[in-house]
Amino acid sequence: MRAGGGLPAGPGAVIVQGEGLGAWIAAQRVRWHKLMPAQQYLLETLGIEPAAEGEAVGPVRRSQDERWNTNLAAARQFHGREGHLRPPRKHVELIDVNGGGEGEQEAVKLGAWLDNTRRRAAKLSPERRAQLAGLGLEWAQEGNA
Repeated sequence: MRAGGGLPAGPGAVIVQGEGLGAWIAAQRVRWHKLMPAQQYLLETLGIEPAAEGEAVGPVRRSQDERWNTNLAAARQFHGREGHLRPPRKHVELIDVNGGGEGEQEAVKLGAWLDNTRRRAAKLSPERRAQLAGLGLEWAQEGNA
Protein backbone atom coordinates (compact mmCIF):
# COMPACT_ATOMS: atom_id res chain seq x y z
CA MET A 1 0.00 0.00 0.00
CA ARG A 2 0.99 3.61 -0.33
CA ALA A 3 3.04 5.33 2.35
CA GLY A 4 4.60 2.09 3.50
CA GLY A 5 1.44 0.71 5.09
CA GLY A 6 0.60 -2.96 5.20
CA LEU A 7 -2.09 -4.84 3.36
CA PRO A 8 -5.43 -5.20 5.15
CA ALA A 9 -5.75 -8.35 7.21
CA GLY A 10 -9.48 -8.75 6.77
CA PRO A 11 -12.60 -7.49 5.08
CA GLY A 12 -13.78 -3.95 5.70
CA ALA A 13 -10.40 -2.50 6.70
CA VAL A 14 -9.76 -0.70 3.40
CA ILE A 15 -12.53 0.15 0.94
CA VAL A 16 -11.62 1.04 -2.66
CA GLN A 17 -14.50 2.04 -4.97
CA GLY A 18 -16.97 0.25 -2.72
CA GLU A 19 -14.96 -2.98 -2.67
CA GLY A 20 -13.26 -4.30 0.45
CA LEU A 21 -9.58 -4.81 -0.35
CA GLY A 22 -9.19 -7.39 2.41
CA ALA A 23 -12.06 -9.47 1.01
CA TRP A 24 -10.53 -9.27 -2.47
CA ILE A 25 -7.15 -10.45 -1.14
CA ALA A 26 -8.83 -13.35 0.68
CA ALA A 27 -10.61 -14.35 -2.54
CA GLN A 28 -7.31 -14.35 -4.48
CA ARG A 29 -5.67 -16.53 -1.83
CA VAL A 30 -8.53 -19.03 -1.90
CA ARG A 31 -8.64 -19.34 -5.70
CA TRP A 32 -4.87 -19.17 -6.15
CA HIS A 33 -4.83 -22.37 -8.22
CA LYS A 34 -7.16 -20.72 -10.77
CA LEU A 35 -4.91 -17.69 -11.30
CA MET A 36 -2.47 -17.37 -14.16
CA PRO A 37 1.23 -17.69 -13.21
CA ALA A 38 1.74 -13.98 -13.95
CA GLN A 39 -1.11 -13.08 -11.58
CA GLN A 40 0.36 -15.30 -8.87
CA TYR A 41 3.75 -13.65 -9.38
CA LEU A 42 2.29 -10.14 -9.08
CA LEU A 43 0.46 -11.07 -5.88
CA GLU A 44 3.64 -12.62 -4.45
CA THR A 45 5.54 -9.37 -5.11
CA LEU A 46 2.98 -7.69 -2.84
CA GLY A 47 3.52 -10.29 -0.13
CA ILE A 48 0.29 -12.19 -0.81
CA GLU A 49 0.61 -15.97 -0.72
CA PRO A 50 -1.82 -18.81 -1.42
CA ALA A 51 -3.96 -20.05 1.41
CA ALA A 52 -2.37 -22.93 3.32
CA GLU A 53 -4.11 -26.30 3.29
CA GLY A 54 -7.06 -26.13 5.67
CA GLU A 55 -6.54 -22.42 6.41
CA ALA A 56 -9.81 -20.56 6.88
CA VAL A 57 -9.55 -17.53 4.61
CA GLY A 58 -12.29 -15.13 3.75
CA PRO A 59 -15.31 -13.70 5.41
CA VAL A 60 -17.73 -15.83 7.31
CA ARG A 61 -21.09 -16.01 5.59
CA ARG A 62 -23.63 -13.83 7.30
CA SER A 63 -27.25 -14.75 7.88
CA GLN A 64 -30.07 -12.94 6.10
CA ASP A 65 -30.95 -11.23 9.37
CA GLU A 66 -27.38 -9.95 9.77
CA ARG A 67 -27.34 -8.65 6.18
CA TRP A 68 -30.76 -7.02 6.71
CA ASN A 69 -29.54 -5.30 9.89
CA THR A 70 -26.40 -4.02 8.14
CA ASN A 71 -28.45 -2.64 5.24
CA LEU A 72 -31.00 -1.14 7.62
CA ALA A 73 -28.21 0.56 9.60
CA ALA A 74 -26.94 2.08 6.36
CA ALA A 75 -30.47 3.25 5.50
CA ARG A 76 -30.87 4.84 8.95
CA GLN A 77 -27.50 6.58 8.65
CA PHE A 78 -28.34 7.93 5.18
CA HIS A 79 -31.81 9.06 6.28
CA GLY A 80 -30.42 10.77 9.36
CA ARG A 81 -27.91 12.69 7.27
CA GLU A 82 -30.00 13.45 4.16
CA GLY A 83 -33.55 13.52 5.55
CA HIS A 84 -34.89 11.16 2.89
CA LEU A 85 -34.41 7.62 1.62
CA ARG A 86 -33.98 8.21 -2.11
CA PRO A 87 -30.28 7.67 -2.85
CA PRO A 88 -29.17 7.07 -6.44
CA ARG A 89 -29.10 3.37 -7.38
CA LYS A 90 -25.28 3.36 -7.40
CA HIS A 91 -24.95 5.04 -3.98
CA VAL A 92 -22.61 3.30 -1.54
CA GLU A 93 -22.96 4.12 2.16
CA LEU A 94 -19.98 3.57 4.45
CA ILE A 95 -20.99 2.44 7.93
CA ASP A 96 -18.89 1.69 10.99
CA VAL A 97 -18.63 -2.06 11.50
CA ASN A 98 -18.28 -1.84 15.28
CA GLY A 99 -20.50 1.23 15.70
CA GLY A 100 -17.80 3.15 17.54
CA GLY A 101 -17.21 5.89 14.99
CA GLU A 102 -13.60 4.82 14.44
CA GLY A 103 -12.06 1.71 12.98
CA GLU A 104 -13.36 -0.60 10.30
CA GLN A 105 -15.98 0.49 7.84
CA GLU A 106 -18.20 -1.54 5.57
CA ALA A 107 -19.43 -0.40 2.18
CA VAL A 108 -23.16 -1.00 1.73
CA LYS A 109 -24.63 -0.71 -1.76
CA LEU A 110 -27.59 1.14 -0.31
CA GLY A 111 -29.12 2.46 -3.53
CA ALA A 112 -29.30 -0.98 -5.13
CA TRP A 113 -30.55 -2.59 -1.90
CA LEU A 114 -33.38 -0.07 -1.52
CA ASP A 115 -34.34 -0.38 -5.17
CA ASN A 116 -34.43 -4.18 -4.93
CA THR A 117 -36.29 -4.05 -1.61
CA ARG A 118 -38.97 -1.81 -3.10
CA ARG A 119 -39.47 -4.31 -5.93
CA ARG A 120 -39.79 -7.20 -3.47
CA ALA A 121 -42.02 -5.38 -1.01
CA ALA A 122 -44.73 -8.05 -1.17
CA LYS A 123 -42.24 -10.65 0.12
CA LEU A 124 -41.14 -8.61 3.14
CA SER A 125 -42.41 -9.37 6.62
CA PRO A 126 -44.72 -6.74 8.15
CA GLU A 127 -41.95 -5.94 10.67
CA ARG A 128 -39.39 -5.22 7.95
CA ARG A 129 -41.89 -3.15 5.95
CA ALA A 130 -42.62 -1.15 9.11
CA GLN A 131 -38.91 -0.56 9.76
CA LEU A 132 -38.47 0.96 6.31
CA ALA A 133 -41.79 2.82 6.37
CA GLY A 134 -40.60 4.44 9.60
CA LEU A 135 -37.73 5.95 7.60
CA GLY A 136 -40.15 7.23 4.95
CA LEU A 137 -39.36 4.68 2.26
CA GLU A 138 -41.53 5.33 -0.77
CA TRP A 139 -42.82 2.02 -2.09
CA ALA A 140 -43.16 1.28 -5.81
CA GLN A 141 -46.37 2.45 -7.43
CA GLU A 142 -48.94 -0.22 -8.32
CA GLY A 143 -48.31 0.30 -12.04
CA ASN A 144 -44.51 0.22 -11.62
CA ALA A 145 -44.22 -2.88 -9.48
